[in-house]
Amino acid sequence: MAVDSSLSSPLGPPACEKDAKALRFIEEITRNADLVQERVLDEILSRNAEVEYLKRYKLDGATDRETFKSKLPVIKYEDLQPEIQRIANGDRSNILSAHPISEFLTSSGTSAGERKLMPTIKEELDRRQLLYSLLMPVMNLYVPGLEKGKGLYFLFVKSETKTPGGLLARPVLTSYYKSEHFKTRPYDPYNVYTSPNAAILCADSFQSMYTQMLCGLLERQQVLRLGAVFASGLLRAIRFLQLHWQLLANDIETGTLNNKVIDPSIRDSIDEILKPDQELANFIRNECSNENWEGIITRIWPNTKYLDVIVTGAMAQYIPTLDYYSSGLPLACTMYASSECYFGLNLNPMCKPSEVSYTIMPTMAYFEFLPHEPAGSVSGSTQKLVDLVNVEVGKEYELVITTYAGLYRYRVGDILRVTGFHNSAPQFHFVRRKNVLLSIDSDKTDEAELQTAVENATQLILQEFNTSVVEYTSYADTNTIPGHYVIYWELLVKDSANSPSDVALSQCCLAMENSLNSVYRQGRVSDNSIGPLEIRVVRNGTFEELMDYAISRGASINQYKVPRCVNFTPIVELLDSRVVSTHFSPALPRWTPERRR
Repeated sequence: MAVDSSLSSPLGPPACEKDAKALRFIEEITRNADLVQERVLDEILSRNAEVEYLKRYKLDGATDRETFKSKLPVIKYEDLQPEIQRIANGDRSNILSAHPISEFLTSSGTSAGERKLMPTIKEELDRRQLLYSLLMPVMNLYVPGLEKGKGLYFLFVKSETKTPGGLLARPVLTSYYKSEHFKTRPYDPYNVYTSPNAAILCADSFQSMYTQMLCGLLERQQVLRLGAVFASGLLRAIRFLQLHWQLLANDIETGTLNNKVIDPSIRDSIDEILKPDQELANFIRNECSNENWEGIITRIWPNTKYLDVIVTGAMAQYIPTLDYYSSGLPLACTMYASSECYFGLNLNPMCKPSEVSYTIMPTMAYFEFLPHEPAGSVSGSTQKLVDLVNVEVGKEYELVITTYAGLYRYRVGDILRVTGFHNSAPQFHFVRRKNVLLSIDSDKTDEAELQTAVENATQLILQEFNTSVVEYTSYADTNTIPGHYVIYWELLVKDSANSPSDVALSQCCLAMENSLNSVYRQGRVSDNSIGPLEIRVVRNGTFEELMDYAISRGASINQYKVPRCVNFTPIVELLDSRVVSTHFSPALPRWTPERRR
């Protein structure tokens, strides 16, 4: 189809007129980013002028930046918890937003061991849908012909609860997949998935994964892109195939769906497409029975052009494994979003993972940036926040947002580095989540939480065996699928004749898991996205060797602190060379869907 040349975009020649319109929209809002931001703030403050939160700070209907910044404080989640709890308990007055809070989105960041509840309103789905609609027009600039095939995406819903006041509380993607925006989305040749909606919407992780994998195998020649939200999710899918290929091949051979899949809507959708195929069944058996799984993705799905997964931040640890399974296919990071707000797009999605930068879309919220300084520098509370268009290339900032849904000058906790600009909109490299120590999937464990978990576990061996933990550190081991937490312990055993037993140390692993937050425990119990926690006991003197190594590399002996998380390969190798015993959690930790008090 010919494209009207008047609709062309500086980003590149669009694939169709629909794409051209989307690309022109990106150009327009990024070229006028500051004006768009001014309008967004005016809209947010005008519509919410009478809400309790803004009246408390005597904004008096003002919508200009100067008044807004002089009167409203920069806040964290804990500052907002009383208001959020009132809404959760059923208070329907205009506390944060003039529009009714439609549900809460549960953040993977935690507060006191529970997920954070992020208020949202119905129209936010429109804003999120708009951002999704821009993804393929950008991707089509770099990868031609995607409309001629399908995407194999492993997408899942997670558990949801209701607050005492009756509002749903669920992850942002679960909210989106269950919305009419997703379920009744119009046909788009650039966005056809192999997975039927019924499989994506099935809450049982085994039935959902089994069906999505089966459909991906049935249409293996049509698959042009593979994806999941996080890199860890795609690797779990590969591991699932390793464990269940014989069952899948049998279904394909016989044309009948395994009776472990009992969801009636799934069975109805599969009945329409599953027919006996001896040749495909033999192919699956031949490929999957081979011990060497290098390049398995390109062997089974030979027309795949790229993998669509997040590999920035903590997910970067999975890149070598993805490269192994995919024969080095390009890794596309397309979008930057969170429960609090959707932020922006990667306008160069086929770049190397280390070069990924996201362009903030100025229509999504009002953005400010808190200069991020190393520990011991000037505290954030005394620093002046910077507007979107005034950030400086090379500097790091913590993201602060004001949203249509009732968050005002809210610190998201993401640390970003400015890499450049697209027109007047800045582009950011995601550096890390602030204060996050360990992460395998959507879990986030900070230093205080790890310390508490170690202390709780220590109690099990302290009294019975008169043994204490002298020092510890940790790392996220992603060589296993799923990945798992590894904790290195150096022990002080007071009575060598009564040293801790293997059973006792295994119970310490479980005690640690029970001390970690609900997001971690759900990953272990319900989502199968995290493996059993492991304690590796190292011989005495190991942490002194660790200090000697750090000092040999220039660390100050006076300022040296044992790192509570390590990921530098020589340090991990040093620790592993001193391991005297290993212990795994013998059972699943306690977890039930949270009840919102």
